Amino acid sequence: MKPWQWLGHCLDRLCRPIPWGLALVNYVHQRILRVNSQYPFSVNFTSRVVGNVKIGSNVWISFAVSGGCYIQANNGIEIGDDTIFAPGVKIISANHSFSDHGKWNKAPSIKIGRGVWIGANAVVLPGVQIGDGAVIGAGSVVTKSVGAGEVVAGNPAKLVRTKPRYFKIALQDELNPINLRTTHLSE
Repeated sequence: MKPWQWLGHCLDRLCRPIPWGLALVNYVHQRILRVNSQYPFSVNFTSRVVGNVKIGSNVWISFAVSGGCYIQANNGIEIGDDTIFAPGVKIISANHSFSDHGKWNKAPSIKIGRGVWIGANAVVLPGVQIGDGAVIGAGSVVTKSVGAGEVVAGNPAKLVRTKPRYFKIALQDELNPINLRTTHLSE
């Protein structure tokens, strides 16, 4: 490695698992320009987060890396551990009131389980609950709750298949929090 490459190498190690350039741009937008500044986790500079969002471990990685997302949590959103989402995802927990467009309709909060995978440009609408290990296909519009281990796709999202019963997402190692393992359950 050439001497002038050491800085980039050290920054890559320091900012892992997101690229150091993206970490720097996110930091400038969030901490200096004050865009999405109320959140303690890094938010991509092209994304917007509004309202009360509670996230589990390792979800911050998707917030930092996935661009063009809109997370509107005026009625609350809870996202479980190890959930990932792709760029362009919209999670909307409240609709505008018909009589006064400046107010939000009350609805149950959105709850997303552990180990959920939400594909690019998917939309999750108010009151939806998504079970552990579910997969939301790219471009889907989720209007109804999704059970654990279900794979849904389409507009509106419909059940495509259910994951095999004998696989589950295992808890992560303390030493290696990024990697997920699958384990076989005895029947």
